[in-house]
Amino acid sequence: MNDDGSVGRDATRFSRGGLSREVDRLTVEEPCEIRLAGEPVAVVMRTPGHDRELAAGFLYTEAIVQPGDIGTITACTDADALNPENIVEVRLVPGVEPAGTWQRNFYSTSSCGICGKASIEAIHVTSNRIGDATRFRREVITAAVPLLREEQNTFEATGGTHAAGLFTADGEVLVVREDVGRHNAVDKVIGWAYLREMLPLNGHMLVVSGRQSFEIAQKALVAGIPLIAGVSAATSLAVDLAGESGMTLIGFVRGETFVAYTGAERVI
Repeated sequence: MNDDGSVGRDATRFSRGGLSREVDRLTVEEPCEIRLAGEPVAVVMRTPGHDRELAAGFLYTEAIVQPGDIGTITACTDADALNPENIVEVRLVPGVEPAGTWQRNFYSTSSCGICGKASIEAIHVTSNRIGDATRFRREVITAAVPLLREEQNTFEATGGTHAAGLFTADGEVLVVREDVGRHNAVDKVIGWAYLREMLPLNGHMLVVSGRQSFEIAQKALVAGIPLIAGVSAATSLAVDLAGESGMTLIGFVRGETFVAYTGAERVI
């Protein structure tokens, strides 16, 4: 795998001038098994890189751990593991137990992060309503999308990744992460904040490169992020969740325009 998260594969290009053989650069997609205290929790289809952040963000946004619960996150040391480089071992602080409702062995695809949960009720993660009164300027919101795009090196090489970025209310880029799965990119961003003891993320903005789904809204809600903005549309369930939770949800950020589905009063 190259430094930008891509690999080369032989391909045949068809065009009006005929066909030609070439090497195309593709986004890497591999499984990552997250283990908690030696037990498998989930298999996440992701782009390798920032796996510690991915594990921390996943466990936190699934309400399995709380801030301060994680003691260590290390690479797999199981000599019998088939692909130890794709296994992350998480250990909690001594005396801390994971949430009693966590479900082992659920599978997360690169397009859907809730596959394998046992019930509809299990999809919803309990979280507090957002009471953050931070206001966000229009020009900061519209400027965030091109700033996010500038950091998408893997997308530039392959055209095959999503991105998520964490911004301050003044528009400063704190971190950008890319992944084949949009929810993984969000987990990596939130995991980055978790490992720096920054949660909850009051006064921050999450910017995503694709649509705003229920899952992305829920992860942002768990992290205490008051505003989500994206270049595409939001889903109906994401809008419902944002409205009920006091979040500002913004879509179709294009040039100087955007659509605020909920929480328009935060925009000045």
